[in-house]
Amino acid sequence: MEMEQNKIPQATAKRLPLYYRFINNLHTQGKSRVSSKELSEAVKVDSATIRRDFSYFGALGKKGYGYNVEYLLSFFRQTLDQDETTEVALIGVGNLGTAFLHYNFTKNNNTKIQIAFDTQSEKIGSVIGNVPIEHIDQLEAKMSNISVAILTVPSSAAQGIADRLVAAGISGILNFTPARITVPEHVRVHHIDLAVELQALVYFLKHYPLEEE
Repeated sequence: MEMEQNKIPQATAKRLPLYYRFINNLHTQGKSRVSSKELSEAVKVDSATIRRDFSYFGALGKKGYGYNVEYLLSFFRQTLDQDETTEVALIGVGNLGTAFLHYNFTKNNNTKIQIAFDTQSEKIGSVIGNVPIEHIDQLEAKMSNISVAILTVPSSAAQGIADRLVAAGISGILNFTPARITVPEHVRVHHIDLAVELQALVYFLKHYPLEEE
């Protein structure tokens, strides 16, 4: 199914993996159809938003019938490139980086940490969660075919490592450091500052309490 990705709002694109995960679970359970209400309750997105999201793909269900699970699953697999494995590099094998290596991402999709880099000699050459740990000096030599990197290094090292990743041909960086790194326009960076996210959550809990249904 062909579609113009640039016409899909970014907010919709971010919700696609949520939909895919739930629909994949339904398919595993042998369910053949799902309503927008069921989807809404599972992924915590209102039904109107789900219907609007799906309308961008022409993946509309029938009134009173809902959505065909198998059709949606094959559609989202294609849309999210789930038939291809995206290889990822992890930079910085500290506490957070180690947790990512143990978790990896193959339980939910075909994104896989293939290699990790660090500076600590006791970690170099070891394997954590089936991922080999290489010295950071080997970054450029070992990054072939990898276009995405997770950054879990100290903030002071973030920009320097980002520069090296860009030079190595990286296309996307998931930045878990508080540093706001600068990259060329052709490289996409998603910043995830856990401290800021936690502060935001506490603020919303205090000032915008959820109303009881």
